[in-house]
Amino acid sequence: MFNMPKISVIVPVYNVEKYLAKCIDSILAQTFTDFECILINDGSPDNSPAICDEYAKKDERMKVIHKENGGVSSARNTGLDIAQGEWITFADSDDWVDENYLELMYSNAIKNNCDLSICGFKSVDEKGNINAVFSIIVPIYKVEKYLDECVQSVLPQSFTDYECVLVDGGSPDNCPAMCDEYAKKTSK
Repeated sequence: MFNMPKISVIVPVYNVEKYLAKCIDSILAQTFTDFECILINDGSPDNSPAICDEYAKKDERMKVIHKENGGVSSARNTGLDIAQGEWITFADSDDWVDENYLELMYSNAIKNNCDLSICGFKSVDEKGNINAVFSIIVPIYKVEKYLDECVQSVLPQSFTDYECVLVDGGSPDNCPAMCDEYAKKTSK
């Protein structure tokens, strides 16, 4: 009997043969192993399709779909159409993720009874230098009593250049005013 994976990782692939192995290896190295990885070859003319197929032969969690080029949104939607996971995440094929990425995202969502788990990112140049970019979007709606704790938890401790975007979803409580106050306090 087939067990549905907890997480589906969808990776659109187009002309990334230089980076693709690092991306896939980082996904396969996850401490959280109950996932499927769906590689969507979006008509890539380089060696990316062959790389995808090789990984699929090595690990049963890997699925590969080959399609005509339709752009990244089309590729992601194709992945969504076949995803089996209870949770969905996307990874760009020229990126890589930390080994505890899935574990942290999943455990935090479950622990806090969330429908959505969001994280920031590091921007790294070709030489491996971290450009110290940290960005997170926090949807805000009827969470006034949790807003301060939420904002404090996403403020980076090791980065000096970051952006925290608080998105007011038309909240009827005091959240919009609180968001304005945070913006005033943290503007540089």
